[in-house]
Amino acid sequence: MTDNAQLLAGQRRVLILERLKQQGGVRVNELTRELGVSDMTVRRDLDALARQGLVDKVHGGAVLTSAPSSQEPGFEAKSAWQPSAKDAIAAAAAHLARPGMVVGLAAGTTTHAVAQRLAAVDGLTVVTNSLRIAEVFEQPRPGGTGATTVLRTGGVRTPSDALVGPLADQGIRSLHVNVLFLGCHGISVETGLTSPNLAEAETNRAFIGSAHRVVVVADHTKWDTVGLATFATLDQVDVLVTDGELSAERRAAAAELAGEVIVADPAG
Repeated sequence: MTDNAQLLAGQRRVLILERLKQQGGVRVNELTRELGVSDMTVRRDLDALARQGLVDKVHGGAVLTSAPSSQEPGFEAKSAWQPSAKDAIAAAAAHLARPGMVVGLAAGTTTHAVAQRLAAVDGLTVVTNSLRIAEVFEQPRPGGTGATTVLRTGGVRTPSDALVGPLADQGIRSLHVNVLFLGCHGISVETGLTSPNLAEAETNRAFIGSAHRVVVVADHTKWDTVGLATFATLDQVDVLVTDGELSAERRAAAAELAGEVIVADPAG
C-alpha cells in the first residue's frame, strides 16, 4: 500500500480489499499508518465494505468474508475498483468482435469499459440490459461510417444499473448473439460465475443461452469471491479475459475448464 492521505474513499477501499485478498485480514492500526489517515476514516471504510458484504469486521480490524454475498455495490462504487485492469481487459476483449456482428453486452463496469472500446467498431448490432452501455453507443464518434444498432432490454433496474426480470429475459431469449461479453461479481472453480442478485443471475443465464460465444471479462479480484447465485459454470465460458495479477495457479485452474484464457497486457 501507499502512504497517501489524498486518496479518495473509493481508492482507499480498493487498496484495503487488495490487502485482504493477499493476507485474509487487516488491522485498523496498520491501515491508519500505511494510508496516512485517521482511525475513524479507516473504520468508516471498513463499515462501508462490510455493508457491501465484502468484509467481516472483527475486533481491531476486518477479515475477507467467506459467506456468499447478497449485497450489491452500486455502479459508481464498482467503477472505482481496478480501473487500469478493467481498461486492459476491455482492450483485449474488444479484439474478439468484428464489424457487422451481433454483440451482447451484459450490464457491469468491466463490460461498460468493453463498450467504450467497441464504439469504434463499425456496423455492430448491440444487445444490452444496461442503459449506461446503450448511452456509450449513442455518443458521437470520430471516424467510422457504419452505424451501431442498439437493442435495449426492458426490465427492472438494479443497484448496479442492470435491467433484469421477466421482460428482459424473454426479449434476450428470442435473439441470437454472435459474441457475448459478460462480467461477474465472483468467479471460482467450485461455484463458477456468481451474482449477488437473483434476478440478474437469471438474466445472465438468458444471455448465455442466446450466445454463440461467451466471453467473460473479470479482473483478478473477482477470483474466489462468491455471490448469492451461480449463473454459469466455467466450462460454459469460451474465453476468459483477465489481468496479469491473477496467479499462475488460478490461471491454470481456469484454463482446465474454460475454452481459452487471455491475460490482458496493461500496455495494450
